[in-house]
Amino acid sequence: MLRHRSPLLALTVLVFACGTASTPPHASASAPTPTGPAAEPARVLLVMATAGFRHDSIPTARAVLASLAARSGTFTVTATENPGDVSASRLASTDVLMFALTTGELAFDDGQKAAIVSFVNGGGGFIGVHSAADTLYQWPDYGRIVGAYFRDHPWTQTAAVVVEDRNHPTMAGVETPFRILEEFYTFQRNPRGTVDVLLSLDPQSVGADGDFPLAWTQSLGRGRSYYNALGHFDSTWNDPWFQRQLAAAIQWTAGR
Repeated sequence: MLRHRSPLLALTVLVFACGTASTPPHASASAPTPTGPAAEPARVLLVMATAGFRHDSIPTARAVLASLAARSGTFTVTATENPGDVSASRLASTDVLMFALTTGELAFDDGQKAAIVSFVNGGGGFIGVHSAADTLYQWPDYGRIVGAYFRDHPWTQTAAVVVEDRNHPTMAGVETPFRILEEFYTFQRNPRGTVDVLLSLDPQSVGADGDFPLAWTQSLGRGRSYYNALGHFDSTWNDPWFQRQLAAAIQWTAGR
């Protein structure tokens, strides 16, 4: 187990929305053209702290989100691996709180926990990526905000993913099904029925039976939450479609 704390890293930005030079087979080549007056960039506080397993893809994820912000001009990112940076005062100047590749029982005190719940219920956005569901098991409100807790990853392979809600803005231009190499999660309870499922694993592609949601959204008070179980490998973070849907998720959770 590795524990790591680095100084707060501010990443501020400007330019085009979330595409890259190449487009994989499962992504549309065209991106929506912004219309109307430009909104203020959504302010993202990116938490990447680990108190358990530490993903090798953390540096890539941080770099990808910084690059997306720089190319889009639609959001800014402040990245930290110090749980102490998540406070009521910092959240007051934040639009989206993102937990990406976090693990374990992070050191949040009761005041910080109350501030996070108040932030989301009061209209703030929350995004969880991959092992954000493998985090803070001892704090039930966090599990409610994410939508489910990690149970296992029985399949690490290339498999088919089905888009269930093609009308959601984060799914724009995504063909269904598409295939991707990933560490596919299952959860302690199936969140279907309490969340709006966007993506699910095609069980036949891994030789299994069952229902395996992979990405979903939900409303919490006046806030919005988005979770995506993909993101284990560098290759996922470098996938233009994955980048596009994360940028769209930031805009959606920020209410843009």
